[in-house]
Formats: sequence, C-alpha cells, structure tokens
Amino acid sequence: MDTPVNCPYFQTGQCVSCKDIELSQAQQLAQKSATLQQLLQPFTVEQWLTPVVGDEMAFRNKAKMVVLGAAHQPILGVVSPTGEAVSLCDCPLYPADMQLLLKRLQKFVQQAGIPPYRVDKAKGELKFILLTRSEVSGEFMLRFVLRSEQAISRIERELPQLLSEFPKIQVVSVNLQPVHMAILEGEQEIFLTEQTRLQENFNGVPLFIRPKSFFQTNPKVAAALYQTARQWVADFAPKSLWDLFCGVGGFGLHCASKDIALTGIEIEAEAIACAKMSAAQLGLDKVSFSALDSTSFASGQADADKPELIIVNPPRRGIGQSLCQSLSEFAPKAILYSSCNPKTLAKDLADIVGYRITKVQLFDMFPHTSHFEVLCLLEKID
Repeated sequence: MDTPVNCPYFQTGQCVSCKDIELSQAQQLAQKSATLQQLLQPFTVEQWLTPVVGDEMAFRNKAKMVVLGAAHQPILGVVSPTGEAVSLCDCPLYPADMQLLLKRLQKFVQQAGIPPYRVDKAKGELKFILLTRSEVSGEFMLRFVLRSEQAISRIERELPQLLSEFPKIQVVSVNLQPVHMAILEGEQEIFLTEQTRLQENFNGVPLFIRPKSFFQTNPKVAAALYQTARQWVADFAPKSLWDLFCGVGGFGLHCASKDIALTGIEIEAEAIACAKMSAAQLGLDKVSFSALDSTSFASGQADADKPELIIVNPPRRGIGQSLCQSLSEFAPKAILYSSCNPKTLAKDLADIVGYRITKVQLFDMFPHTSHFEVLCLLEKID
C-alpha cells in the first residue's frame, strides 16, 4: 500500500490517463478523502467509514481501445500527448488474459485487413474495439465499432479462428457509428454470435451485461459497494423500495427480497432487459423494472404509494434540483445515494430537505485517478 505502481507508459509520457499513478495507494486515498470531506464540509456527517480499496493493478473489466495505425499495422490504444499512436494492449490495469486477447485482436484487425478510421481524413472503417470481461467466469464480450457495414464480412471471415483460439469470447457484435466525430458508439448493434449478454455475479446476485448498458469497471470494489448497500438497506427492513438510475439492477437486486416490492427505473432499455433477466433468475416476483427517465418518473408519482426507501445512482451530472424536490416530498425513511461525482453529490445534498447524513463511505473504484465512488446514507429527520 506504500509503493507506487511502476507504469512505463506514464513514465515515458505516452499515456497520462492515470495521473496519480506515481503516488502510493495511501497517498491517493488521503487526497481523495480530503477532497470528499472538503466538499461535504457544509453538512454534518454523523459517521465517516473507512474507505474501501481493491487491487492496484489488473482490476479493470473494460477496455475501450481506439484503433490507430494502418490496416497492415493496426495499433489498439491511445494517441499520446505528442500525437503518436501508442499500443496499450499490455496496460497493467488489465488482467493477464485480457492483455493476451487484446494483443491477438491487434493481429486480428491486420489479418482481416480492416482500415482504422482516420478522423482527420474521414476515411477508414474501424473506430474502436470495446472489450468487457466477466470477473466470475473470465468470459468476454467483444465489440467492433465500425463506420459502415462494409467490413463486417471481413470480421466474419476471421472470427471462427479467433473463437477457436479464445473460447472465452461469448458475445461478439458490431456497432455502427457513421457519424464523423469521436463519438464512441452509434444506435445500431449487429450481433455475430447467438449469445447477446455476458453474465456476471456479485455476492450471489446474477447480473447481465449487454452492449450500451452501464456496468462498473472495477468488479471487486463494485461487489463491495453493492454488499454495503445491501447491509445498510437491511437495517431499515423496508417493504417497498425504488432504485432510480438502476442500470442493470445492481443495487436494487442486492437489496430486494420476496417480501420487498422493488421498482427499478433506468432510461436505457437494454439495461432494463438485463435487470428483468436477473430478477427472474432470483425468483423475485414483486419487482417492476421500466425503461423511463428517473426524474420524469418521480415527478409523475405524486398520487402513488410512496416507497419506504429510495436508492439513487445517477451519472456524473447528479440527480438535479427537480428530483431532489421530489425525494424531499416523498419523505421515505431513508435515501441511499451512490455518486461517482462528489461535486454534484454535494450540490444535490443541499437541495434535499428534511434529512440528516448518517453514513458516508468512499469506494476507490478508479485507482490512480482523482475519481472515486461515494455511498451516502440519508435518514429522515423525525
């Protein structure tokens, strides 16, 4: 915990994504804790819990690789600050099996003869390769982001050999992104395998990952985050629970039981489909997952039965003033707020009325960066 990670890419200035990698884990945690305490300084926090940490290396389950170079010599990685193409197939943040597959995919692109897309010239086909790994099984979901359908036949030609070499690849798809911009993915997804979902399992809860559905990048810390939420919620023994911005259902499904009426809301339909599959596997029948905007859903529930507890896990922008007002009016026993942006968390906490902050815990979901996850428990003031 006292020795910084040695990364040759950072030391040579080729990749500067992990800006704090030359600090020890203890130093990183001290900085993050100080940032969080400063942002929450206007509030009274009854209990600061010890930060939760995971592995410093080989912890990431996702690789988002820009495809650079040329068809005869492709490079999967990033553009360095000096404008050079840098291969990051052996980035120390990825597990060894993931590194091995990424190196093979570099060769795959060469064998398929797919020209990398050039933003400066608006030419080429392959924009990104997106790889996701299941912690529980070591299986993979592989996605090719293409400008058009032109190169699909080349992928299909080389795919059988790749799958024979790497049988852990379970899901393969092509995402079409015709827009001439550095936007990661488009609307259309074309599956090249029968399987369309990658299964994960945290704390005995089956979860499913599909293209375009959000999933945490650090499985071990994510499992600890969900387990902590489960324990905090269990203390209130709620009969009804809302999980807003629920994604694939990680929080709600950890906290649900056959006696709890769970309502999960998420705007991404693919994530909702995954959440329903998980609920079915768990045998939960008092569950409702819907693909809706969380703020709009809450504002339309003025006359509905109010939940005893509400979980919110918004994107970096936070939940916003309107939803803060709705939560204050609903007045559940407790609100569990999971945030990946403490700045918007602090802003939202100022807009939630009638609650005291009883617990705050930092989860080091993103080592070597200034980012982190926070779990915050708000209890209704009697």
